[in-house]
Order: sequence, then structure tokens, then C-alpha cells
Amino acid sequence: MSTNPAEYKYSSEHEWVSPVVDGVVTIGITDHAQSELGDVVYVDLPSEGDSFAAGDSIAVVESVKAASDVYSPVTGEVVEVNEALDAEPGTVNSDPNGAGWLCKVRLSDPSELDALMDAEAYTAFCE
Repeated sequence: MSTNPAEYKYSSEHEWVSPVVDGVVTIGITDHAQSELGDVVYVDLPSEGDSFAAGDSIAVVESVKAASDVYSPVTGEVVEVNEALDAEPGTVNSDPNGAGWLCKVRLSDPSELDALMDAEAYTAFCE
């Protein structure tokens, strides 16, 4: 059973978005996504300053089974990336909702969050 924090929003592509803090959200892949991928061996992160539209590929997560694009659930500019994943990509598996976050994005359009699923809807979507 995967865990989906109630305060997060979720995309149909299996990304989560944290609550907004000072116009910035944190993005990661869900527990469901990491379990489907298997052991993560490499994460190709965006660069600080990169801008993305909702739906754009922002990262690639490579596992022993496959490589998978991560799509931005929101439009904005990357203000921070999780550089710790360079040395410990498996953190995406061990703590996908916490230390395994991918990047922080300054939102261009906070109303885009309204299009994302809440935890209950996402859990039902995965079943």
C-alpha cells in the first residue's frame, strides 16, 4: 500500500506537488511511481533557472528496469534541485515523499494546482 500525504496534490503522471510556500512548490515522484520503477540508480535533474510549462519533461529517473520521464505538474522556474540525489539516487525509493524530492519550482500560475488530484482521488486513480 503506497502512502500519499494528504497535503500534497498529484498528477496523473504520478508526480506530487507540495503545498505552496512563498510561491514555491516542491515536486517529486509518488510512492506508487517509485515502486513501479524499481531500484533507482540515476536521476537526471533540471538546472536551477530552467523554466517549464505544465506537462513538460523536467527530469529523468533511471532504474534497473527502465528510464522514465518526470513531467512538471505546474508551470514555473526551477529555483532549487535536490543535489543529494547525485550521490544517493536510491533516496527516491526509500523516501519518495520526503528526502527523495526532485526540485523546487516558483509557480507561474498557482491556479494550475486546482487541476491536480487530492490524495484520495490519486489513491483511487492508482487502484
